[in-house]
Amino acid sequence: PAPPAPLPAAPPPGARLAGVDVAVVRIEKLVAGGEGLGRIDGVPLFVARSAPGDLLEVRLTERHPDYGRAEIVKLLEPGPGRRPDPVPELSRAGICDLQHLDDALQTRLKAVAVCETLERLGGLRLPENLKVVAGDPWHYRLRTQLHTEIDPVGGGVRVGYHARGTNEVLPVSRCPLLVPELEAVLADLPGVLSGIEGGPPPKRIDVAAGDPGGGISVAPVIPGLPSGEVTLTVGDLLYGYDARTFFQGHRGLLLRLVEAVVGSWEGEEAYDLFAGVGLFALPLARRYRRVVAVEADTNACRYARNNARRNRISHLEVVGQAVESWLAALPVGVDRVVADPPRAGLVSKVRRALLEKRPKRLTYVSCHPAALARDLRFLTAAYEMESVALFDLFPQTGHMEVVVQLTWRGPAEPAERSDAPALSNPD
Repeated sequence: PAPPAPLPAAPPPGARLAGVDVAVVRIEKLVAGGEGLGRIDGVPLFVARSAPGDLLEVRLTERHPDYGRAEIVKLLEPGPGRRPDPVPELSRAGICDLQHLDDALQTRLKAVAVCETLERLGGLRLPENLKVVAGDPWHYRLRTQLHTEIDPVGGGVRVGYHARGTNEVLPVSRCPLLVPELEAVLADLPGVLSGIEGGPPPKRIDVAAGDPGGGISVAPVIPGLPSGEVTLTVGDLLYGYDARTFFQGHRGLLLRLVEAVVGSWEGEEAYDLFAGVGLFALPLARRYRRVVAVEADTNACRYARNNARRNRISHLEVVGQAVESWLAALPVGVDRVVADPPRAGLVSKVRRALLEKRPKRLTYVSCHPAALARDLRFLTAAYEMESVALFDLFPQTGHMEVVVQLTWRGPAEPAERSDAPALSNPD
């Protein structure tokens, strides 16, 4: 008899979305980054500003080989914990993606999503003593980035945030995410910028604040607005910085973050990589006889040195160099390394060097769960995860900060794992 005809191959996941423009989906859960996850014919669909349990009519906006994205057309059934937007004027702004969820629910859902990402992408088994830390959900933010454009109708200057996924500027006169000192200046900015002579206003403006009731810093320099140093007290340490330098953003949680990173360990030498203005390096210097802070940004290095002097810390050395090029100078087997890299995480060269140099304790601070999962997947070949703490430093957004304490157990694998997960798929 003739062999049976082969069954037709199943279409690839992306092909199942080809003819779909509008669909009805139930949101299953929140994923890292704050989008909701639904499915069309089994294909993952990511929907911004959705909530677990929502039944939604959605319109597809992106189609990829193994997932899609969509926007909400109509809310058919709200999920538990969904609320009206407290700040409707920010509903389209990416800075406030989760304001439609109850504050406590946001923190819980984000923590679950981060842990799922670490376990799935990193193949990790998280410690049982997981800690989740939250603070004030409003009026917490010490810094923000604003955008400007010329109003095509009135000719004035619009100042605000980019609409989600676009370069359109949404004008804002208030933003209750910001500490009061920053929110107070929002209403004045359009008038100040409209009065600038000699050309259009800058397209991007960074603003930062320090201690309550203190001044603010604006960059770039704009006549009529302050641009110098602000100072902030964290515990018994005083830090200076300005709007051009990075500083962690939640004023009410800074001390608890520092305590979680630094801990109670002591020793001879500690190294703070991607050190910024010294947020972690200064308290490390209270517990280690010698501390080296490595930072590529020259302005941040200047502030780190000034901050050491103002706090009478003489055994902190600030190295103005990129971590990737400096790591050869890291001694083998030091007591402590703290790494707080940019959002993209550690490049392969740095991951390898850390295994080769074998610091006894490694503390990793990250705001990008997928990048953290990739890096921990490699580092845990030689390190044991001792504890994981999740900080909701960014209420009303999909982001969390993660602090991981690792201890050396060796031996390290000699080569990078070839099965490290890609970061392109957001699920």
